[in-house]
Amino acid sequence: MLVVGGGIIGLGVAWRAAQRGLAVAVADPDPGGGAARVAAGMLAPVTELQYGEEPLLRLGMASNERYAAFAAELTELTGLDTGYRATGTLAVALDSDDREELRELHAFHGRLGLASTWLTGRECRRLEPMLAPGVRGGLHVADDHQVDGRRLAAALVAACALAGVVFHRAEAVELLVEDGRAAGVRLSTGERVAAGRTVLAAGSRSHLLPGLPDGVLPAVRPVKGQVLRLRMPTAHGPFLSRNVRAVVRGQHLYLVPRADGELVVGATTEELGHDTTVTAGGVYELLRDAHELVPGITELPLVETGAGLRPGSPDNAPLLGPTALADLAAATGHYRNGVLLTPVTADLLADYLATGELPPLASDFTPDRFAPKVPA
Repeated sequence: MLVVGGGIIGLGVAWRAAQRGLAVAVADPDPGGGAARVAAGMLAPVTELQYGEEPLLRLGMASNERYAAFAAELTELTGLDTGYRATGTLAVALDSDDREELRELHAFHGRLGLASTWLTGRECRRLEPMLAPGVRGGLHVADDHQVDGRRLAAALVAACALAGVVFHRAEAVELLVEDGRAAGVRLSTGERVAAGRTVLAAGSRSHLLPGLPDGVLPAVRPVKGQVLRLRMPTAHGPFLSRNVRAVVRGQHLYLVPRADGELVVGATTEELGHDTTVTAGGVYELLRDAHELVPGITELPLVETGAGLRPGSPDNAPLLGPTALADLAAATGHYRNGVLLTPVTADLLADYLATGELPPLASDFTPDRFAPKVPA
């Protein structure tokens, strides 16, 4: 089988499929690249939850529950740290309107049986003393954690190599279709790579692969996110000890502190096609909003800026499983949850590829949910 796309989703699928005894190849000019190299790596199915996304919540919770074992297995196998940390997440409100919205979200969590704790502003600042004095309250979710996307990608590349996955370090420029079924790809080198089954895991470009018949996949749009990386002091205790998120001026903001002193601040949400330019405006907005949340942040060294593309589907949920084209499966469209959903996507697709049966957990996310409805 062949996986088109060597980001963390494609690598996870390739690794788990190889563990199931399948002969696996990956086509990507730079395995381990992609959106995960920019992503902050929050594992936050509860604090990311939005109304009407209960199926996505179940998928995210299932993946989050697998993460500690998934990360430990990768580290034991490769010797590489994934940056997985059980930090918890604190979502805070900066004004009374945000506080009421968080209160409603807390009640929603309670109706769904989710574990989140309401805190006063003083209690929030007791957990994170660097928070602004004006914080009005917040939600503490102890089970929303983090992983380092870059470290995770490197570990998955190494695990795939150890499992016998073959890497074709070139771009797939055409899907080969023979007798009404996917039969592999042609690479930018001119090489044809034949495959009994093909998995499209090429992020926001998945539906753009030449040769893909019309209507097999819906448009998977790119959603740009700009991210900053700063350096925290380590001499006098932690600057931040857990993930912190808020809505500032209507924009979602998060701060993710790494064990090595890196602080990731993100992310903008921009519908600008495949543009990945880092802009002065994007950097300014992130720093401005982060300063409102954590005033001391503007004293930290800014060490890196970056921009990546989240693959958003029409309903912002992933496309998992078989497509309308025989022998072609999808593992794309994860939008803002690609890092979170890597373990469960890898397991579900590997099960499908090994058995021919898609696990029930994936039933709400099959690509055919976007097919035109035929009148009865």
